[in-house]
Formats: sequence, structure tokens, C-alpha cells
Amino acid sequence: MSTIEAPRATVVPADQASPPRLKRTLGMWMATALVVGNMIGSGIFLLPAALAAEAGPVSILGWIFTGAGAVLLALVFANLGRAFPRTGGPYAYSRRAFGDFVGFQTAWGYWIAAWVGNAAITYAFVSYLSVFWGELATNNVLAAAVGIGTIWLLTFVNIWGTRQSGVVQLTTTILKFVPLALIGLIGVFFMKADNFTPFSPYGSNWSGLSIAATLTLWAFIGLESATVPAEEVKNPRKTLPRATVLGTVITTMVYLLATVAIMGVVSTQVLAESNAPFALAAQEIFGGRWGDAVAAIAMISAFGCLNGWIMLTGRVSLAAAEDGLFPRKFAEVHGVRKTPVFGLIVAATLISGLMVMQYNSSLVEQFTFVLLLATLTTLVPYAYSAAAQLHMLFSDRELFSGRRLAVDAGVAMFALAFAIWAIYGAGYEVIAKGFLLLMLGVPVYVYMKYRDSRRNQIVIPETIGNGHSAPKELNPIG
Repeated sequence: MSTIEAPRATVVPADQASPPRLKRTLGMWMATALVVGNMIGSGIFLLPAALAAEAGPVSILGWIFTGAGAVLLALVFANLGRAFPRTGGPYAYSRRAFGDFVGFQTAWGYWIAAWVGNAAITYAFVSYLSVFWGELATNNVLAAAVGIGTIWLLTFVNIWGTRQSGVVQLTTTILKFVPLALIGLIGVFFMKADNFTPFSPYGSNWSGLSIAATLTLWAFIGLESATVPAEEVKNPRKTLPRATVLGTVITTMVYLLATVAIMGVVSTQVLAESNAPFALAAQEIFGGRWGDAVAAIAMISAFGCLNGWIMLTGRVSLAAAEDGLFPRKFAEVHGVRKTPVFGLIVAATLISGLMVMQYNSSLVEQFTFVLLLATLTTLVPYAYSAAAQLHMLFSDRELFSGRRLAVDAGVAMFALAFAIWAIYGAGYEVIAKGFLLLMLGVPVYVYMKYRDSRRNQIVIPETIGNGHSAPKELNPIG
């Protein structure tokens, strides 16, 4: 009589779970356009006025300082994207390095930041549209309807397919990038030296630099964009690092050039009081009614930025759901379109709800604060990603080039320091409330772990050597 061995449980690690078969349709230029398009949104059209009011010409140094920090972070994401091209970007890296809980925190914060930020971008799009459709400025119901309609239009574009979304992103990036670059290039010939004095009218140079660096941070959010849909990028080990670094450098140059030109063309005092700094500078340079043209450019900018961030929102929740940290429905991919339909629809619904709240005047101030929280909850994943590279440089050294180990470690350390400094610069109140916002995800994490522990009790038969069946533990995410 043969002896039957005791049943053995077989668990498939989360990292080995088969991801959905997503189409690799994003090439080098589409991936770069995703980075540039997601960073150049509505912020650049308003920031010169805010910088003039808060810091003055010294804010030019703020752009350089923040741009240098952004390039450091871009190099971190380039290295991580090359070594570990997995959908989810910051979430995937932090989870691999530090485990489920930090991975969940990253996904939770990044996901919230993405769809909350999308509501703000939509609001900016509708605001610029009001230049051509005046009733939007006074009819809150109509404005909300147009904003929500725009959200759902771009959501359906993303549902239709990644290639279609990539074409929209590439087209809108070109349409908004070229005019911005032209204003910056032509504007340098109309600058007046007197507009740069005093260089720091509101205090010391260091104080102005710190204020400017904090204000410009929002303009760099999105530098990691190409790494999020990594499994839909062609030749990701080469494309991801190139698109990330190239997109960040290009955007930094455009920001700096445009700011220098505008501050040189328009005096600090006049610029600080302007609601449309690019239009004001264009009128000084070209004359005529350039406000409409700039408003059209800003609309295109916001439209393209919203399209890219809607794509990323669906991919972050997809990656977390594949690993069992978000509800399984978020991991479902359309059989034909190969897109995360459920995740896109949930995000669009949440953004629509925020849009309704935004057009209630009593909630405007609250919404602005939520936007600051969204920036903070994006910086936390950046810090985790830099720390993840430091961790993996030693724990998974085979993923990285041995000859560049010291350089990569130095870049990651400086990027981590920059991210921590940027979080500190957000202010104690924002940090405190941002921490509470992140903690709201803990009950969700506990529930997901409880659900998985329940599913682990389910067994299916597994045939063993002598023909008998032994129980096999069902992988809750496989």
C-alpha cells in the first residue's frame, strides 16, 4: 500500500502573476509626448503671474533649481523603467522594493492625486473655453456640464484604445508646445533689462528662491508618465528611459525660456496683476488681439494634459488590482480594446463628482486646498521611488549596470533629498492633512488583505504522482 504525502499548498507570488495582455502601441515619440503633455498643462499659463507676485525675477533661479530636481527624479524613473518595465510606474517600484503596504500607499496616493488633479485640469479647460463661450463664465450648471462632458469624451477615447489616446496626446502636445516655444524664442528679442531689477523685490534671494521652487513643483508633476503604462510601450527597456529624460529636459527648457521671456517683456508689477500673463506678453510682442490665440493654446494644453492623466489613472489602479491591493474589477481589461474599462469609468465618475462640487462657490477654497494635497500625495510616491532605486541597487544589483552603480546611487540619493525637501516646502498644514488622506487608505488595505485571507481558504484539486488529488491553494490574484 503506497503512502500518500500530506497536501502541500502552492502559492503563486504576486510578481509572477500573469498580467493582462496589453497591446504595445506606444512608440518613442508617443511616450515622450505623454511625458511632455502631462507636465505642460494649464499651470504654465498662470505661473508667471503668480511667480511675479510672490518672488519676482529671482523665480527664474527657482525654475532652474526645481528643473534640476525634476531631472534627477527623471533619471531615477529612467533607471527603474529600464530595469523593471512593469505597468504602474512608482507603485510597481515601491512595492517591489518595500512590499505590499508601501506599494499600496504609493498606489493609493498616486491614484487620488491623478483624478483629483484631473478635476482641476478640467476646470482650467472650461475657464479658457469661456473666452469663446461667454455664458460658461456665468452659468455654473452649463460649465459643469461642459466639463463633465469633456471628461467622459476623453475617457471614451482611452477606452477605445491606447493607440488612439496616444495619437491625441502626440497631436495636442505638438499644438501647444510649438506656440509656447515660439513666444519664448521671439520674446527674448523684446526683453528690457529694467524688468529684471530688483531681482528679488520681496525679500532675500534665498527666500524668493524657496517660494518660487515650491510654486513651480506642480508644473513638473507627470515626469514619470511614460513608466506608468510600461507594458504598452514598444521596446520599453530603451524607450522608457529615453522618453522620460528627453521629455523632462525639453519641458524644463520650455518653462525656463518662456518665463525669462515674459518677465523680460512685462514688468514685475504689471505681470503680478495679470490673469493671463501669456496673452499680455503676446500683446506686447505682436500687438492685436492675441488673448484669443493664447486662450486657444491653453485649451489645447489642458485638453491634452487631461487626456494623458486619464490614461495614467486607469493604469495605476490596474497594476494595484493585479497584485491584489485594489478590488479585482480594476484589473479587468476589455477583450478587444485591451484597456482597463472599469478603472477608467470609476475615475471619470469620481472626477465628475468633484466637478459638481467645484462649481459650488462655497467649495472653491476647499477644492484649492485639495489640489495642494494632490501635489503632496504625488511627491510621496516620488520619494518612495527614489528610495526604491537605492534599495534595489543593492538587493537586485543584476537589474542595473555595475559600472554605473555609484552614479546611480548618487542620483537616487539627491532625488530622494529633493523630494523630501519639496514635501517639507508644502507646509505643515498640508503635510498633516495629506498624511490623514493617505491614512484613509489603510482600512481599504486591511479589507483587501482580509478578503485575500478568506480566498486563500479555497482549495482546488492538484494531481500528485500516484494519481491521487491533493489540495492546491487558489492564488487570489491569479
